[in-house]
Amino acid sequence: MASRLQQQLAALVAPQHQHLLRDICRGIEKESLRVSPAGRLAQTPHPQVLGSALTHNWITTDFSEALLEFITPVNNVVGQSLQKLEDIHRFVYSQLGEEMLWTTSMPCVMGIDDEIPVALYGSSNVARMKTTYRHGLSHRYGRVMQTIAGIHYNFSMPLEFWDQAWAADGHQQELVDYITERYLGLIRNFRRHVWLLVYLFGASPALCASFLRGRDNHNLEQFDNSGKTLYLPHATSLRMGDLGYNSAAQKNLRVCYNSLASYVEALRSAIMRPHPDYAAFSHGENGEYQQLNDSLLQIENEFYSPIRPKRVTRSGETPLHALTERGIEYIEVRCIDVSPFSPLGIDSEQIRFMDCFLLHCLLSDSPACDEHEQDSIAANLASVVNRGREPGLQLQRNGGEVPFSTWAEQLIGEIAGVAEAFDRAQGCRDYSASVELQRQKIADPERTPSARVLREMREQDQSFFQFGLGYSTRWAEQFRAKPLPRDKQAVFQHEAQRSLQAQRDIEAADQVSFEQYLADFYGQYDSLPVN
Repeated sequence: MASRLQQQLAALVAPQHQHLLRDICRGIEKESLRVSPAGRLAQTPHPQVLGSALTHNWITTDFSEALLEFITPVNNVVGQSLQKLEDIHRFVYSQLGEEMLWTTSMPCVMGIDDEIPVALYGSSNVARMKTTYRHGLSHRYGRVMQTIAGIHYNFSMPLEFWDQAWAADGHQQELVDYITERYLGLIRNFRRHVWLLVYLFGASPALCASFLRGRDNHNLEQFDNSGKTLYLPHATSLRMGDLGYNSAAQKNLRVCYNSLASYVEALRSAIMRPHPDYAAFSHGENGEYQQLNDSLLQIENEFYSPIRPKRVTRSGETPLHALTERGIEYIEVRCIDVSPFSPLGIDSEQIRFMDCFLLHCLLSDSPACDEHEQDSIAANLASVVNRGREPGLQLQRNGGEVPFSTWAEQLIGEIAGVAEAFDRAQGCRDYSASVELQRQKIADPERTPSARVLREMREQDQSFFQFGLGYSTRWAEQFRAKPLPRDKQAVFQHEAQRSLQAQRDIEAADQVSFEQYLADFYGQYDSLPVN
């Protein structure tokens, strides 16, 4: 009997349904640190010529004034998404002067925390909330950790796909609930197999020793006698491990994706319940805010996960309220390293494989996950983060162990069938070619980006900082040599001015105090149904 994956793929490759694979939507969010020509973190404010970081549609900041984030509009054509990302880079470079963008996930040479400027968004209540949240992060985790950059990949299926899938499954519930349950199934499978993406695309096996200055609670080794670079010989993505966006305080936070209600309740409880480790930081006494609250999570975004269920929020709405009211709209993948080997940090080959991987997660059976499996998922991710290229690596599956290569080959074989469906729909062989390139990485770990990083550092006798500076300079020169056409430049200049005016309008429209604004915001969590 054909598997669920095979049955659904057979339906999608029918001529009358192939357009559904052409209509899959994606959006890319790419972070990059602004640095000086010497590779030092920029101390300058977010350039006003780029527009308002609060209201610009395509250019904002993340934790720091120096951490730019580029956002592509939702699009169903791979080339158009990448072209928009390239245009953003070219516009930004036309405005940066001598500064440039750092092209690896792990940061440049880091000084002390106080030398990392927290992002500012203006004087409005929403702006103040964003900055206060970042101050809370700096107290809880340190500012240096927040300078790690990554790429977020947003993915959604077209509504017509859901209409047809819902009908095929018998209309047994409301459509919005059906879509939510299917996306939760995608998320569960993604978590089971995320280690494969980390192996294939992880590009942070090493880091500048300054990142861990004053910390000795790590197991990294010195790359050479200089002591300037730390690494693990078989690591893939240190960014995704305990040194990166990971929180010791969150390790006991059990977030279940078996139902939306359980997911919402786990995060709601973490946001509303005080946490003793954070009681020392002010959250409103005498008007002083060093954090938004003293709970385990200030808001949903503080929960670090390689994937999130998402729904576009309304003004002032919490993400959990939006999910509860209107269901999951798309998913956000958060485990992607910035590739130093691509000027944009990501390329079409990787995007096509990502689409195949995510569709495989969506169409395959996805049983509920228990705590034992959650522990195995975490252990497998940690193993591949730290030892992914280690010969003979074993992963946990179904209560036993399986060789990494065996499981990876099995998944690649299944994903190849998804790629064939995409190729038929697009009239190309690009998707199958991308899967074949990933298969080669499994057969030969030296083909992985993480191995290439270490190999180039050794061959060129470079520290991690020198490696990162070299590629940052190379891509900066490439973007500067190819300025935008006048019409595109004018579009970005118009958006910059529009965003600045939009920020002023928001500031002028505020009618309540910051205290009342926060009370109204957090009041939404009280109204959520308790699971």
